Amino acid sequence: MVSKRLGTGQGGRRKFLAVIDETPECGRAAAYAARRAKASGGAAVLLYVIDPGEFGQWLGVEKIMRAEATEEAETRLARVTDEIREAVGIEPETLVREGRTVDEIRDLIEADREIAILVLAASDSTQGPGPLVSAVAGSGSAFPIPVTVVPATLTDEDIESLC
Repeated sequence: MVSKRLGTGQGGRRKFLAVIDETPECGRAAAYAARRAKASGGAAVLLYVIDPGEFGQWLGVEKIMRAEATEEAETRLARVTDEIREAVGIEPETLVREGRTVDEIRDLIEADREIAILVLAASDSTQGPGPLVSAVAGSGSAFPIPVTVVPATLTDEDIESLC
């Protein structure tokens, strides 16, 4: 069961969740989430999910691989955070989790009742909308909050005018 969202009427603030990964389009989702957060007096949350399937090695090697994956996640989040800080002027929350991406998104939404909108970006590839949009669309059950899918082709000016 998903907990009821904590809206502004109950003392919460609307949070926009964007998932950060190594795809080029994730920057569009982060930009949109940050601009919507600023325009609405809310907050942006950036989530990076590490796939634990990469760590099926011996214990010593697994520890090194996990540490490297965590460092890579934190570096990527720092880079996106710097871009948002410079372009939008807000400080997003950042989180690194380990697990299956769709499950971690659901768990975070359940844990943080202020998260009101999940923002994803669709790839401009002819091979489909991208792994995350495909995973969310094919997850079999809807998220308990609205999902906004941002085209990867939107410029910062386009996003600004929409927000």
